[in-house]
Amino acid sequence: MSPSLRAGLVAALLLAACASVSPPLPPAPVPAGPGIIVKAEPVPLNSADPSQDRLAGFIYAGGIALTSDQTSRLHGLSDLKMTPDGRFESVSDDGDLLEGRIVLDSTGRLVGVADARLTGLVGQDGQPLVGKFERDAEGLAILPARDRLVSFEHHHRIWLYPAAGGPPRAVPMPDEAFPENDGMEALAALPWVAPDAYVVGAEDTGHTWICRVSATCAPSASAELPPAHGLVAIAPLADGRTGWLMRAWSPALGTRVTLSLRDAAGRELDRAYFALPISVDNFEGLAMIPGREGRLRLYILSDDNFSPSQRTLFLAFDWTPKT
Repeated sequence: MSPSLRAGLVAALLLAACASVSPPLPPAPVPAGPGIIVKAEPVPLNSADPSQDRLAGFIYAGGIALTSDQTSRLHGLSDLKMTPDGRFESVSDDGDLLEGRIVLDSTGRLVGVADARLTGLVGQDGQPLVGKFERDAEGLAILPARDRLVSFEHHHRIWLYPAAGGPPRAVPMPDEAFPENDGMEALAALPWVAPDAYVVGAEDTGHTWICRVSATCAPSASAELPPAHGLVAIAPLADGRTGWLMRAWSPALGTRVTLSLRDAAGRELDRAYFALPISVDNFEGLAMIPGREGRLRLYILSDDNFSPSQRTLFLAFDWTPKT
C-alpha cells in the first residue's frame, strides 16, 4: 500500500470514528416551548435600613427582583392578577402574557416564581401583534369564565381573548379621547356586579368607568390622585374595598408610588408611600387576596421599561384592619 493511500485510509477511519461518537448531553434539561425559568433575587423593603418591615399599616411579606437568562422579553410588565392558590398573570408593553405561580417560604413570605410561561398576544387575524402602536398592553382582567380582557395604549382598545382560545374581539371601552401614552392603565373584573362586568381606569385623570361585555360603559367613582400622580392599577374586592395604585415620576425626585386602600364608601383605610430608599420602581400591577377577619395579602409588580437601570420588582404585603 502506498504511503499516500495509507494516509487516506487512516484519515477516513478517523472521520468515521468521530462521526460515530454522540455529542455530549447538556448538564440539565433544555427548556422548550413558552416555559421559562425565572430567577428571584431577594429585595429588602428599605435598602438603607434592612430592619424596616412596614409602610404605614402594610407589613412587608417579602420581595424579589425577577430576571431570566432564557428570554429577552421578561420586561415591561404592566398589570397583575392573582388567585388565592398563588397563580398569577401579567401583560407587558411588548404584547406578551406572563403566567406563573408564586413561591412562599414556610412563614408565608414571597421568595420566588415557578412554572413560568411567556407567550405573545395575537391580533384579530390570529397573528402576533407587530409594533409598539399595536402591542402596548397595559391592563388585564380575568372574567369568571376565564376569558381575558386586555387594554392597550397608543391604539386604544380593549380586547377579549376567549378562554377556549382563538383570536380576540373588541369589547366596549369608555367613550373618551385618551392621550396616546396615558390610556386605560387600570382594568379589573367585577363579577359581583355581573359576570361580564369590568372597571376601567384612565391614567391621566383617575376617572373610572364600569363596563359590560354585553352593554356599554358608564362613569363611576374616580381616584383621588396625589399631586403629579397617575392611576395605574385598581384592585376591587367583593366587600366593596378597593386598592388604588398611583405613580409619579420626575427627573428631580425619580419614581414615587402611592398605594391607597379604601372602603366601600370611598373612605381611605390606609396609605403607603414608596420613594427611595424604599424599594421602588415603576409599579403598575396590584393584586389583593382577602383573608379572614378582613385581612388582606397585597402584591405589587413593576414595569422596568426594558431599561437596565430599572428592575422588575415583585413585592408582598400583609394588611390587618385596625381594631
